[in-house]
Amino acid sequence: MKYPWTLLIACSLFFPAAAMSEVLLIDAVKAEQQANIPRPHRGESMKTVEQRFGAPDSKHAAVGDPPITRWDYPAFSVYFEYDKVITAVLKRNKPANSQ
Repeated sequence: MKYPWTLLIACSLFFPAAAMSEVLLIDAVKAEQQANIPRPHRGESMKTVEQRFGAPDSKHAAVGDPPITRWDYPAFSVYFEYDKVITAVLKRNKPANSQ
């Protein structure tokens, strides 16, 4: 290679800039708040969730393979694989001035 030092210098200037990234800050729900909000558990059926928590505010159509379905309740969203709960995610409180 005719210019190995030129290539080395060019790479050393480029790679540090490429390695930088932005920090994404997410408002976390405090652990004590999570513990106080009842929600479905992994493995529960859709029928059991509806019996325990009532009808959801909205039911989203299944997507993907395996089919993943989302039900939205006021305090949380429930994700199902086929008809079993895989997780329930608490909703964050939005500040009063946001729209």
